[in-house]
Amino acid sequence: MLKNKTKKTEVYALCRHISLSADKARRVIDQIRGRSYEETLMILELMPYRACYPILKLVYSAASNAAYSMDSAEVNLVISKAEVNEGTITKKFKPRARGRSYVIKRTTCHITIVVKDISLDKYEEIYSFKNPIWKNTIDVYSNGVVWHKK
Repeated sequence: MLKNKTKKTEVYALCRHISLSADKARRVIDQIRGRSYEETLMILELMPYRACYPILKLVYSAASNAAYSMDSAEVNLVISKAEVNEGTITKKFKPRARGRSYVIKRTTCHITIVVKDISLDKYEEIYSFKNPIWKNTIDVYSNGVVWHKK
């Protein structure tokens, strides 16, 4: 029995508990989703938001994970999936007048970036067991051309 042994085409990097609002991180993540690795680096270095620096470090980490585990070049990498989830909220109390207290909420977020190697993906489409090459050939005996009776 033959098993389909495919190479991994996607690698991810995850950063948790970043001291940043999830909405502010989503504003940056929406700009880089679906773009190439080199284009993503240029965008993140030129954007004026504070959320760009941790996302830039995370994209570097995802690219190095891809280079280590899949031996892929940086030219072939594409940001296939990027998501931001809300993390825990740290609460601090600030003293106010007349013995009252005021809650300061410090939000965190979790960012996941998935990098895909498009060169391995093309290789997998051509040489996969799901669509083998020999099934694309025409079988003369099964389509009735040779043994057709009139």
